[in-house]
Formats: sequence, C-alpha cells, structure tokens
Amino acid sequence: MPRAIDKPTALPPGGIIDPSIGDIAKIFAAPDDPADWPGWREDLSAWRREAKARLAYSGDAYDDKATSWASAAYAVAQVWLWDERLFDHERQEFTVDAFLESIADQGGLDGIVLWHAYPVIGIDDRNQFDYYRDVPGLEGVIDRLHARGLRVFVDYNPWDIGTRRALRSDADELASLVSELSIDGVFLDTMKEGDAPLIRALRVATPPQVLEGESRVPNQRIEDHQLSWAQWFADSEAPGVMRAHWYERRHMMHSTRRWNRDHSSELQSAWMNGTGMLVWDTVFGVWVGWNERDKATLRRMLRVQRQFSDLLIHGDWSPLEGATAAAIEAGIYVSRWSHAGATLWTIVNRSEIDWTGDPFANVPVAGTRRFDITTGAADIRSVTVPARGVTGVLQLEPGTPELSGLAALMAAAAADPGSADTRFPRRQAVRIAHQPGKVTTLPAAAIVLEPGARTLEVTFRRRETGFYQGAPYVEEWKPLPPRLHDQRSEQLSIAIDRPVAVALREVSVADFRNFLTRTGYRPSVDNRFLSGTEGAPNDAPVTGISLADARAYAAWAGARLPTEFEWQLAAEQPGFERSTPAVWNWTESEHSDGVTRFVMLKGGSDHRTTGSDWYTDGGVQDPSFSLKFLLPGLGIERSSSIGFRLAWDA
Repeated sequence: MPRAIDKPTALPPGGIIDPSIGDIAKIFAAPDDPADWPGWREDLSAWRREAKARLAYSGDAYDDKATSWASAAYAVAQVWLWDERLFDHERQEFTVDAFLESIADQGGLDGIVLWHAYPVIGIDDRNQFDYYRDVPGLEGVIDRLHARGLRVFVDYNPWDIGTRRALRSDADELASLVSELSIDGVFLDTMKEGDAPLIRALRVATPPQVLEGESRVPNQRIEDHQLSWAQWFADSEAPGVMRAHWYERRHMMHSTRRWNRDHSSELQSAWMNGTGMLVWDTVFGVWVGWNERDKATLRRMLRVQRQFSDLLIHGDWSPLEGATAAAIEAGIYVSRWSHAGATLWTIVNRSEIDWTGDPFANVPVAGTRRFDITTGAADIRSVTVPARGVTGVLQLEPGTPELSGLAALMAAAAADPGSADTRFPRRQAVRIAHQPGKVTTLPAAAIVLEPGARTLEVTFRRRETGFYQGAPYVEEWKPLPPRLHDQRSEQLSIAIDRPVAVALREVSVADFRNFLTRTGYRPSVDNRFLSGTEGAPNDAPVTGISLADARAYAAWAGARLPTEFEWQLAAEQPGFERSTPAVWNWTESEHSDGVTRFVMLKGGSDHRTTGSDWYTDGGVQDPSFSLKFLLPGLGIERSSSIGFRLAWDA
C-alpha cells in the first residue's frame, strides 16, 4: 500500500495550506465531486501565486538556453552501463546502436542515465568516480548517444562515503567528471535536492548541468533543479495535478514505480500533467519489462508530447475541464491545453474496458476541426479511449492554419496498431555453459565430492538485485527495511553428476605469475590487470583477476572453476582453507537473461566497505552465503577483493 507521503494531498478551499505540507506535496488530489472542479482550479492558481511570491521565485534557470532542453525531455531511461543490449560481453565492446534499436518500441528516448557503480561498489576501495573514469572508451559511448540525439546523465551517490576519498570534494569531483565526459545532467541518487556547493559547482560546469532528484523536489529547489522523479506518486481517481509541475510548468517530471508490471497509472498521470516517464525495465539487474499495452500507450504519448511541447509548456492548462457527465461516470477524464486557436485535449480511461463516444461537453462551432492524434483519424465526432489507456484530440478553431508537423504525426499514429496485451514479458536467467580445459592429474590438496542429489541451504542479503530469478518485489510501493537488506535463505535442490575435486586453497600470486611466464598470457582487456599482485607475497591469493582470466588459468592447469554449489559443499568439509587475506572467489556460475549478466561469488573477503547499506557485501562469510555480483566488463570486474580456486572433474 502507498505510504502516507505517497498519497495525494487535498488542497483546502482558497488554496491556503501549510507550506510544510503544500511545498512538498506530490500530487494535489482532484475533488471527488466534478461540481467542485472549477473551484479547485481557482484554488490551485491561488496556491501557486502565493507560493511563488513567498519564495521570491525567479525561474532564471529555465531561461538559460544551454539547459532549456530539459523542459521537453519526456522520456529518460535508467540503464546499467553493462546492460547486454548496450555492451557485448563476448566482444567486450559497447553497442549503442543495437541498444537503441532494441528499445525502439518504447517510443524512443530523450535522455539516458548511465548507471555505473551500484550495486557492485564496495567490493573494494574504488569510489563512484573511479567507476566512470576507469571505463575505457566511455567518452565514445557518450559521443554516440549525443549523435543519436540523446542527453546523457551520470548519477551521483551521496552515500558513497566509505570508499577511497578523492583529494577534492564530491562537488568538485563531480563538476570535473561531467566536463571530462561532456555530460548533460546529473541524477541525484537517493536525494530530493542537492546542497548549495553541489548546485554551484554543477551550474558553472562546462556544459552547465541540469539536476534531477529522485523524488518530490520541494518548491524552494525548483529554482535550480530543472527535473525530478515522480516516483511512487499515488493519484486521485480523477487525475490530480503534480505540485512541482503546476508550480513551474517548465520543470520536467518523470513518473515511475520501479517494481510495477502495470504502468497505466503512472502513464495516465503523466499524460494529464504534460510530464514525462522514466523508462526503467531493468532495476539493478532485475528484469521488470514493460508489457505491450503500456509500451503502446507510451508511444502514443511521446509522439504528441514532443510535437506539441510548446503548447504543453506555455499554453493555458485547465485540469479536468471539458468532459460530459456521462464520460466522467464511465471513468473518462479530460483536460484542456489551449493557445492561439489550437486546443489539445488529453483524455484517460480509468476503467478496464474500452470506451467509445464523444467525451466533450461543448459542441464545437461550425468549421472547427478535430483530429484524434493518437490514432491518426481526422474530422472525428467520437473517440475510442483504450482500457487503462490514453487518447489525444487536437482541436483547431475556424481559420486556424494546420499546425506544422501535424500530417507526419497523424501518419505515424495511423501506422501504430497499438496493443491491449498486458502479459508480462518474462525472461529467464540461464547458466552460461563454459567448456573446461582437459583434466590432467588430480592434485593431492583437494576435497573430493561424491556424485548425488543434495539439498543446500543458500543464504544471501536481499537487495534490489534479487537472487537467481525474478524481482524481489512485484507491484509494490516502496520496500523499506526490514524487508530490504534483510538476511534471507533458500533451499536449493542440486545434483553432482560425477565426482568433483575442489582445491583446498585459492590460486596464489606465485601460481599465477608462473602461468604468465610460461604462457605469455595477456587478457583482451588489461586495465587493472593483476593489480592484486603488486607487492603481494607469493603465497597470497592472486587478485585483480577477471572471470575470463581465471578461466584461462584453469584451462592451462587442466581444470575449471568450481560452481557455487561445489564451492559451498567443499567449504563445509574439513581441510578447506581460506588464504590470507581472505578474498571472494569467482565460481563457474555465470548467468544471463539477455539483459544482465551475473556471477555468484563465494567466501567473502577481509575487505568490508562501511558507511551505507547500499554497498555490496564484504567481510568473511559463512560457506552458505552467495553474493549476486552483476558482471561489469572491460576489466572493471577485476577487484583486489576477488580471487579464485580450481576444481577438477574426477
């Protein structure tokens, strides 16, 4: 259920409300009785006048031509930098064009947040800025996104206080980073607003940055935060008004509820407010794909919003005006946006069945033309509003010339068949088979596991990454501790098909150096390569090793990596050793659902990053514990806290 802060706020008569409530409200609820709507609209205007006067609002940031693009950034995607649509893990290269083609049915993007560090940050001492700066070729990725017309955001994690500290403040580091990478905006993770030093540093950066907070930016900060998330916003039955956007029409908001499989509520709120959507189909490695109906609705919306952004931003907006009583009774709601003889009617259908009819209370004068700009039908007398969907009607008064781009918009709308399919587009994470090297002589220092079926208790900390399959939360309002970051366990049925020998200890620095000397092995990507061997004792576990590096060593040694289950079974036997310092172990457990790759790490490490629950797990762990580690690429997966040991098919 929505929390109290998520629910819409009732605006008292006259628009007089305590600023501690009104200045942070998510949505001002529409009254239940349509007879109260005209007075409600007057109250909304009175509230806005008072709030702007009280706060001495100027709106100067929105007049800046360098950042005014943000007011029409209707669709922004949140994308893990190593999403398999954006990064080819086999070829170890970014695939910008393939990514944009794969999501074209969402209606196209205006911006993209390149999510980078969370949820793997904390595995070692690298900070959030390292996770951008260490990526080879990232500047080229951003250049290609810019060439395709997208604005690019980086994200800032204020909770990152436990990793290595940079010489400069976070504000100065971030300002330097956005200039180095030619970034357009900064997403403020977990924040409603940035502090004064951060705002100052980013506004004078080159280029000047737009700031987007994660939730309900207060009126005081709309002055310098040009975007915000409308995250976990509950609406009234008759669509209400988003407070921040009503306060400043140029302030863009992006609706989202990350665990939803039905996005119709967010889509309808955005449509009736002239605001945008956050397209987030993979939440920190968990697939939460959009159904075909909601993608069709989003396409409908975006075509219209982009074409008529000036009307939506600068026209006369009258919420909940123009519908017949019969339409309202059927769950059909209408709002009006007008300027210079052109009116855009935004219409939503709250019911579960399609509705067809004339929703408009006023009969148009002779010569008025009406176009259904969401289906491409001209000279209409009625419309069909899909179940839980939206429709847009453009009305041109007599003598008003046809608007630029209308013909192309109508043609694109007519060519889009739409969809009523609400099925969840399921994905299955499957284990990626790896061919091991040819087995030679088994070592004496190994634990042999006999074949057979077993039931294992596997433990983990519940994070937004989920575990093997599925989302940790479905159709749920904001999960909070103790249901987030709690310790969980699952009983898994596994089978050992043949005798398996697992090494007693990890591969050492000396072992790996010998491999390099004898083979001349060099990885395909060598940044951070063998960082864990620099000055390390010969008997220490080798680190700075990617999964591919570990597999290469294992193949040379006539072995393979143990699966996470083999590792756990061996670790529970007498004689199993952990080298010093303790490090996480790679296992042969690479999985993919076609969007996210992950590997289960075992063992834990002496390194533990403290200061925030958002860091990944550290410390030496019980053998039952598994860490779902989302797999970066280009060497970023190498860590001073991850080593490996071998296994043999006996």
